[in-house]
Amino acid sequence: MLEQNISTVNNDVKTLVKDAQALFTAATALTGEKAEELRGRGMRALDTALAKAHEAQISAVAASKEVAKQADVYVKENPWRSIAAAAGVGLLIGVIIGRK
Repeated sequence: MLEQNISTVNNDVKTLVKDAQALFTAATALTGEKAEELRGRGMRALDTALAKAHEAQISAVAASKEVAKQADVYVKENPWRSIAAAAGVGLLIGVIIGRK
């Protein structure tokens, strides 16, 4: 779910930035009120992109804190399983490194 949300926000931000770039490019060819209007629309698009990126960052931080909290609870409730899992991962890494 989090990965899908991050992907969606990432695509939205890319689209907004591309739109803003197109508006700024069009504004360079114009002068007067029309150019100012396009620059204003471009700035609003960039502001929206930054806001969406900030929201995604907040969401990702909150999700990672929740995962860390759940991992902490699991380790405290199952210390021997955690030790066994860590030893297994260490052994696997040792075997992989030893083969090279």
